[in-house]
Amino acid sequence: MAHEAAQGVALVTGASSGIGAAIAREYARRGVPLALTARRGQRLQALAAELQAQVPVTVIVADLAEPGAPSAIADALEARALQVRILVNNAGYGVPGRYPASDWATHAAFVQVMVAAVSELTWRLLPAIRASGTGRILNVASFAALMPAADGQTLYAPAKAFLVKFSEALALENADAGVHATALCPGFTRSEFHDVTGTRSRMRVPARMWLDADAVARFGIEACERGRVLAIPGWRYRLLHGLARHLPHPMALGLMARNSRKVRPLD
Repeated sequence: MAHEAAQGVALVTGASSGIGAAIAREYARRGVPLALTARRGQRLQALAAELQAQVPVTVIVADLAEPGAPSAIADALEARALQVRILVNNAGYGVPGRYPASDWATHAAFVQVMVAAVSELTWRLLPAIRASGTGRILNVASFAALMPAADGQTLYAPAKAFLVKFSEALALENADAGVHATALCPGFTRSEFHDVTGTRSRMRVPARMWLDADAVARFGIEACERGRVLAIPGWRYRLLHGLARHLPHPMALGLMARNSRKVRPLD
């Protein structure tokens, strides 16, 4: 435990699969002790068993849809005398379909995970991150945050856009303590995301637009270490972002309206 306390751990939320698991593996490869949290305990234990040969790993099972989860995670870290130096807010998912298609309980849980839990967990851990002198906050947002909203998954882009602005504010407010805050904005990435939402069989995305989760993880971590506030992996997505910024908003919104269903058909 002394090694973790001296170096500080990287806490990764939603670490049981996808980009979160890839980020955990990349930090382990770099020799950073880990604290992993997600709601699927067996998945976390399997990942911990894989990585424990490289670094110490602590598992904290928690469901961020529960309002008490952020404080429970912070308490579990304190009970284990673990100081967080790096916080990776990765946990997230999508709710497919148009807004009225899901009940409010579903949307409320989504907002809790994607906005409220991120905000509270960061608030609770920020003093330790600042005290480390080399603190890092990596918020896994989405390329969707940088584009006009699409048809379907009504709250997804707004929640991810919040992470971008949140990262910008954190970067400005905590630079004096040596803290880097980064919003990682990947496009379509090979993971379980579309399996969870049940939309994989309906996706019509060209193969060249898919990103690899391991490459996204490396890109995000390196961007955060360099102090970049916005990180867009994949040259195609960076090009698309640059082009979209110069389009009049009504034109960009119209293009999104025409292409949303080509990518993700709706019921």
